[in-house]
Amino acid sequence: MPAVPSPDHPSSAAHPPESCGQARREGGDLLAAMDLSHPADIAEHMEQLSLEEQKDLLSALPEEEAAEALAEMDEHARVELLESLDPDTAAGILGEMSPDDAADLLDELETRHSTALLDKLETEDAEEIRNLMAFDPETAGGVMNTEIVILEQDLTADQAISQLRREIEDKEIPYYAYIVGPSDILIGVLSLRDLLLLPPGATLGEAVGDQDLITVAYSQEKREVAKLIARYNFMALPVVDFEGRLLGVISHDDVIDILNDLASEDLLGMVGAGQDENVDTPWLESVRMRLPWLLVNMFNSALAAGIVYLFDGSIAQMAILAVFMPMVANQAGNTGQQALAVIIRQLATEKFERRRAWHSVLREGKIGLLNGLLLGVLVFAGVFVFTRNAALSAVMVGALILDMILGALAGASIPLLLKALGRDPAQASSIFLTALTDGAGFFLFLGLATIFLL
Repeated sequence: MPAVPSPDHPSSAAHPPESCGQARREGGDLLAAMDLSHPADIAEHMEQLSLEEQKDLLSALPEEEAAEALAEMDEHARVELLESLDPDTAAGILGEMSPDDAADLLDELETRHSTALLDKLETEDAEEIRNLMAFDPETAGGVMNTEIVILEQDLTADQAISQLRREIEDKEIPYYAYIVGPSDILIGVLSLRDLLLLPPGATLGEAVGDQDLITVAYSQEKREVAKLIARYNFMALPVVDFEGRLLGVISHDDVIDILNDLASEDLLGMVGAGQDENVDTPWLESVRMRLPWLLVNMFNSALAAGIVYLFDGSIAQMAILAVFMPMVANQAGNTGQQALAVIIRQLATEKFERRRAWHSVLREGKIGLLNGLLLGVLVFAGVFVFTRNAALSAVMVGALILDMILGALAGASIPLLLKALGRDPAQASSIFLTALTDGAGFFLFLGLATIFLL
């Protein structure tokens, strides 16, 4: 959809119609001089510019290239840029985007703004984008692409290839041909290679026969969709409704984005940061997302401090306990973090049967025990050389081994427990783990010291 300059908008005066061609040429020359030919490179360059410079550069690009570059930009940067554009210009760029990219971008805007832009799009485009926006963004329907070539089962191979040639320009890369029967019920999938190898007169329905289709329902979580594509090494996976009607496809590049997003969410969630937070998130919004978990951490720290306070008399009698106490907690915390990372990665990449899941907890406990024993030898020697106190060295080793076993078991168990409760396994797991290993480490070390040394 071509952009329509608004006579009332300041940018219209700055870029009159007769200068648009020159501006586009200058923008193209600038990008060529910087060797920025790919939309991702253009997007990265634009993110380093001021907002006004971004607007100038975007307006100098052909709408199709501007749409591709805008789709590649960081979420917060592209939202700010789109909101600053003249509505007609913004609608023109949105009209050149693939419907799934346009739906994702409009989902990030305020409802009032997205509705105004949709009203400026062609009716067919706007309806398709609205349909996509109705799906939960965390599901297959929310990330699928609807720009696909659908082939009727009665078509011959030659007719199907001719249809592909006619429609391919406005569609996503057709890794597969999707064959439908009455009411758009998906009955089969052919790779392009298989389609080209069919005899000219063979019908598509005959070619697919009784295929055992692998599809996903539009309501399936996108995390599970990514696992399916990875498991079967598909380039794309069809999305259907509960009656089997073809709605769209999720391609491998969508899956890469899904996995990147999930990995970032898990990393941020483990430490209690916002799972969709980045350096462009408004700082007050970041405070709102982080503060609750910092309060939880403060409460956990208070519990650990309370345990230390219970043994203040022991510390007063033997001040060197305060020197070695953090070593026990830190070592156990690191052991737990290692187990935590392994389990969260496993949960992110494949399903965990309950029996196998708890077997993995036992495995981590064995690892914690052996690592504790091996480190205990070094710790005993080091503490003895430093203090010449064999009893203190033994207490240190005993507390270290017990806390490392506990840290390993907790690091493996916390994500599984959170998942069983229907929560994100990565959400603040690190905070709970640290609280447990610190409190237990202080209690074990000071408790054993009180019993055996004082």
